[in-house]
Amino acid sequence: MNTTLAIRIRGENPDHHLWNNNGTWWCHYTEHLPDYTKRRVRRSLRTADRAIARFLRDSVLFEAGAILGSRTEGGAA
Repeated sequence: MNTTLAIRIRGENPDHHLWNNNGTWWCHYTEHLPDYTKRRVRRSLRTADRAIARFLRDSVLFEAGAILGSRTEGGAA
């Protein structure tokens, strides 16, 4: 099943798609499915280190097809 990811890439916020929950960083994004439903994805990055979390977030989004070549959305978060 093909999905479209809803992501925003904003240079002024290097932690976009990340949040810290009690010391553990998580990545979150939304997939828009062909049947016009959406799936919110939340993945633990299993690290307390912000720099590692950013790297892992980029890896997660790359695996999901969101980086380079996919549709991205601009605008406010």
